[in-house]
Amino acid sequence: MRRYGEAVKPGQIYRPRPGVYAVLLRGDRVLTTHQAEPLPEYQLPGGGIDPGENPIPALHREVFEETGWKLAVIRRLGAYRRFTYMPEYDKWAEKICTIFLARPILRLGPPIEQGHQAIWMSAEEAKEKITNVGDRAFLAHALHGHPR
Repeated sequence: MRRYGEAVKPGQIYRPRPGVYAVLLRGDRVLTTHQAEPLPEYQLPGGGIDPGENPIPALHREVFEETGWKLAVIRRLGAYRRFTYMPEYDKWAEKICTIFLARPILRLGPPIEQGHQAIWMSAEEAKEKITNVGDRAFLAHALHGHPR
């Protein structure tokens, strides 16, 4: 599995953290989430899979929490991993990130996860503003293989 982001720190113990994320396309626009803390950043909506939870229900839950949107999953694009410190959990994690192509189908309300804001932007803007290198790579892959 391809790795993106910072190098593994020798001697650091990383705990596995599986997660699911969505590339949400509507025409030439991408639905992103802006997370204010711990560092302000634009992201693909998604997050961790809770213990005992299956990936697709986790994707629906996470996208709703961070954007307020209901989605239709189109297909799995792939997965990557990255090693990072998660200050909100005080945890060093090996994040195993599975990315899905999805379509936003209904806005149910504002994001319910504190500090998140749903932001629509052009695909080109999203490729520049999304902070995570792995997410940007999968966004570019989705845009290349998915007619808008």
